[in-house]
Amino acid sequence: MDISKSELLFAEAQKYIPGGVNSPVRAFKSVGGTPLFIKEGKGSKFVDVNDNSYIDYIGSWGPHLFGHNPPFITEALEESFRKGVSFGAPTAIEIEMAKIMVDLIPSIELIRMVNSGTEATMSAVRAARGYTGREKIIKFEGCYHGHADFFLIKAGSGALTFGEPTSPGVTKGSAADTLIADFNDLESVQKLADANKGEIAAIIIEPIAGNMGVISSSDVFIKGLRKLCDDEGIVLIFDEVMTGFRVARGGAQEVLGVTPDMTTFGKIIGGGLPVGAYGGKREIMNKISPVGPVYQAGTLSGNPLAMAAGYAALKQIQDNPGIYDSLEEKALYLEKGFKSNLEKLGKNFAMNRIGSMSCMFFTEGEVKNYKDAVSSDTALYGKYFHEMLNHGVYLAPAQFEAMFISTVHSTEDLDKTIKAHYESLKAVL
Repeated sequence: MDISKSELLFAEAQKYIPGGVNSPVRAFKSVGGTPLFIKEGKGSKFVDVNDNSYIDYIGSWGPHLFGHNPPFITEALEESFRKGVSFGAPTAIEIEMAKIMVDLIPSIELIRMVNSGTEATMSAVRAARGYTGREKIIKFEGCYHGHADFFLIKAGSGALTFGEPTSPGVTKGSAADTLIADFNDLESVQKLADANKGEIAAIIIEPIAGNMGVISSSDVFIKGLRKLCDDEGIVLIFDEVMTGFRVARGGAQEVLGVTPDMTTFGKIIGGGLPVGAYGGKREIMNKISPVGPVYQAGTLSGNPLAMAAGYAALKQIQDNPGIYDSLEEKALYLEKGFKSNLEKLGKNFAMNRIGSMSCMFFTEGEVKNYKDAVSSDTALYGKYFHEMLNHGVYLAPAQFEAMFISTVHSTEDLDKTIKAHYESLKAVL
């Protein structure tokens, strides 16, 4: 495939932008080759600078539940930007956005808008610390909560050893306050809670992980976390930046039947624009400035463009409850096609799916935690990724990311993808 224009742009970008990209996964380091530069998108597809069209399954990493440029979002944006792009003062659309989120997510009593998922998770942890008067948090190996210092911590050599920074620039002090547990292993959490009695402010988790591939919490595990938090006075934070309004109208907490104390959001609630939010129990949220002493601010928080696009997306969800049945139908159709292909090729690669999020791991056997996920053959995934590109299908340029289906992926798109999947696997195995 001719990618000369992308190669030229990438070479130029590297002169001015670290690594030539503004977010690392875009650089194709996990799969090799040159990243494609995209010029436009519509519906289920986008087009690169060489006019090659691809069926898109990353959807801007999750926000495009309705595909690229749905009319109801572009119309909302056009109306909003004519009035002004930012004021630094309250606007009515912020209230409408808060009201619809409180209506759609029963666990939310108050919500604060921010500008990114990282900002949301960082602020939620700070609020939990301010509320409890404690400093330590527990997170899980393989869950990603953005790039705040206290999240970029890897597990130590054992369950009770100190974690270590995963990035230069993160201090050992930050690492000391972040305890790492194993996903889907309640015993590992209990050990940390017992060893740090009365010191843990929050447990933060992707209840359905999307950054080590797609892995759901087990019923026993997630309900056990809720009970442990209740028993120990710990704030349970669900990071639903990816899963909020993606896996169900009420997010992962609806799917799993567990109510967190706080939830963080992003992606879909901005209709494709930069956004984040965190919310939860009134008593916790009232600790935030200007009501309480926990400081958090943002010049562009509640930006009218992001609020207009996000409100249009959420109103579409509110008014059309059948959306998730349709998404389930499409996603199940694709899953069945992939599994049939694997059977024909004599492979038993793990397939995980929850609603419109899915992942095929290049490893055999069940994938239920980080250690299972990293047994995947990432080199083989890289070859498969490029074969799929050659067939006009754009997947995440990394094994440990989700595949997202939108409401506008057609049966024709899905059939083409299933065929491409078979041909690509056949070529690389």
